[in-house]
Amino acid sequence: MRRLSRTFLGTVVAAIAAATVSIIVVPSGGAASAADEQPSAVEDYSYPGADAILASDHVQLISGDGHILYKPCPPMEAPGLIIVRSSDTIGSLGNGRLCFEVTAAAGHLTLKIPNVFAVRGDGTTATAGHKLKAELTTDAGAHTTVDVDPNNDTEVGIAATPPGDPTTLLQLDASR
Repeated sequence: MRRLSRTFLGTVVAAIAAATVSIIVVPSGGAASAADEQPSAVEDYSYPGADAILASDHVQLISGDGHILYKPCPPMEAPGLIIVRSSDTIGSLGNGRLCFEVTAAAGHLTLKIPNVFAVRGDGTTATAGHKLKAELTTDAGAHTTVDVDPNNDTEVGIAATPPGDPTTLLQLDASR
């Protein structure tokens, strides 16, 4: 009887050990496939839908913090929106007017809009607009940063006094 229980106990221990080893050693088919991996949680700040906006409105939006958004301009003036004016036939209406909405106290947007001659702040006579800085460059590579009037147009490039070189808008930064 003692021999039978030792044999039985030995068989049970061996079975448990074999099961444990087989659980640990079960092949997983190599490295995890891309479908099994979690998506990256790293934000690259690229502008959502930028390719579609470039194709339809000819506006190159590169990146931002999500607080300055491109909006199709209405046919009339747009209080509460930043308006960028270009001599190119770009924008939702093809008239060179591009509109942006600041959705928070501060925002940042990197973009590339050629032949910009004016930037209008998002304020009105009744409400103060955001403090806005516009970074521009010329074809020759001369970079400038302009403080935009929060409630009116600020002329740049060929519309500035005295007239300057054609400018490309590279960045907008808004704050309160």
